[in-house]
Amino acid sequence: MQLIFATHNKNKVHEAQIAAPPGIKIISLHDIGYLHNIPEPHDTLEANALEKLNTIWQQYGLPCFAEDAGLEVEALNNQPGVFTARYAALHGSSLANPLFLLEKMQGITNRKARFRAVVALVLNNNNPPVLFQGQVQGQITHQPIGNGGFAYDPVFIPDGHTRTFAQLTDSEKHAISHRGLAMRQLWSFLGKQPL
Repeated sequence: MQLIFATHNKNKVHEAQIAAPPGIKIISLHDIGYLHNIPEPHDTLEANALEKLNTIWQQYGLPCFAEDAGLEVEALNNQPGVFTARYAALHGSSLANPLFLLEKMQGITNRKARFRAVVALVLNNNNPPVLFQGQVQGQITHQPIGNGGFAYDPVFIPDGHTRTFAQLTDSEKHAISHRGLAMRQLWSFLGKQPL
């Protein structure tokens, strides 16, 4: 089965491709020649994931999934939330966003945070989209630590661990991450579908 992942984010595509079970081929928006940015105008991860999903489904009518994820910091009233990818500016970068977060958290002792991911899937016209969710609790560091991963990975230590996401291997991160949890639900669901 071939699935379009409604994203231009190469890191997200890579994570999905290495985790996909045998028989499922993940292709990106770039792979199908879709070069436009899909707006994320909503105030929930669920609505933004569905927005991306519906945009691609309506244009191509092929099995696809979309994902929206956010970092929610308790002391910042769950910011950046749906603005996680563009927190530092209108078009934040993987480097600027975590540094901006650390700057906003200077002097704050409550470092509790969680990553949430919502994956939306549509396979055909006969069934409505299905949502899968994952979350991981953790702490925000005081400075970036580690060279792996992307975006906020160097500033997030998942509960029960002493290393940031950026210090974990791909397989270690996928085993506990918000996106990994949501994607495993997706793979499990697909494994139960007739092909």
